[in-house]
Amino acid sequence: MNLQSVFFKWLYVASLLVLSAMSALAPAQAREAALLAEDPLVEKRLIHISEELRCMVCQNESLASSRAELANDLREEVRKLIREDRSDSQIKEYLVTRYGDFVLYKPEVKPLTWVLWFGPFLLLVLAIVGMAYYLRQRQSAQNSRSTLSDEDRRKVQEILKSGDKP
Repeated sequence: MNLQSVFFKWLYVASLLVLSAMSALAPAQAREAALLAEDPLVEKRLIHISEELRCMVCQNESLASSRAELANDLREEVRKLIREDRSDSQIKEYLVTRYGDFVLYKPEVKPLTWVLWFGPFLLLVLAIVGMAYYLRQRQSAQNSRSTLSDEDRRKVQEILKSGDKP
């Protein structure tokens, strides 16, 4: 046996031992999930409400899917408001007064949120108008440059004719 084959056999046995030790210890590390709420109805309402709210840290995730610390605090605040028997609209209104319309994934259409709702479309229209204006200006500039006066045509003809003679 050469040294290389002995090394690979030892490596194979060692990796098997490590994998078996890890698989034996894995159940010891697993813990049972903690209850999120004593009342399943509270948790169901929390999930429904928090899917319509934006995480203030992540900004592209719902409050239900975010794992940020602030999202946990906000979910706990929503649980507290649910236990106080507030309606979904009252809870959302409370969070909007505290954090602004940005906390809602679908803010109401009102003058303060027009930029959120119509801003992207307005920018798209402005971009299309600007591009059309630019292309029209560019085309007219190219057309004006390509026309030759009679004097310029005569000079070109003379140059072309004289090009044959040294």
